[in-house]
Parts: sequence; structure tokens; C-alpha cells
Amino acid sequence: MIVILLMVFLQIKHWYIDFVDQTDDEVRCKGIYGNLVGINHSVKHGLFTGVLFFNITEFWFIIGLVDFFLHYHIDWIKMNYGCQDLKSKTFWVHLGLDQLAHQLCYIAYIGMLLT
Repeated sequence: MIVILLMVFLQIKHWYIDFVDQTDDEVRCKGIYGNLVGINHSVKHGLFTGVLFFNITEFWFIIGLVDFFLHYHIDWIKMNYGCQDLKSKTFWVHLGLDQLAHQLCYIAYIGMLLT
């Protein structure tokens, strides 16, 4: 049951930070490597992922750091190599691929708990 709850909370966290809380500045800056505003978006992901794992594993901090690192680079790749034309089918394919990459990370984090 804990695995299902953790996945649900990771989904809610991801939706909130990516689609509700993310600022226009974060969207614009996350494609500029090393930009602090863009980094801030991924810091929120790593922080809240770490919090979700806090009472579950002693490696919560490492999982949070890994999530920050992977989220940052997945977003950077999308912003620099993905289509930016919202009217294009390719944009939606790239956005879906970006979201899939994030979800696969969450599955991997939970998988690490089970081994």
C-alpha cells in the first residue's frame, strides 16, 4: 500500500510543481543552463521528493538530490531540443516524452526501495 500512496503523492507533487506553481520566469529560464531561476524549479522537485521519502528510507536526501539533478536535465533537454510551437503535434509529443521521463524516474526511485 505504501508504494501506491507514494506514487500517488509523487504524481500530485509533480502536477502541482510543474503545472500550478511553475512561474513564467521558470519556464523561460530552465532552458538556460545554470540559470538560478530555472534551477529553482528543479530544486522544488528535489526538495518535495526528498520530503515524501523522508519517513520511508534513510536515503531520502540522496533521492531528493537525484530527482533535482534528473528533473533539471530532463527539462533542459526539452527546452533546448524539443519543439516549442504549442500548435505543433511535435510539441505535444515532446511534452509527453518529457513527462514520461519524469514518471519513469519516480518508478525507479520506488523500485530502489523494493530491492
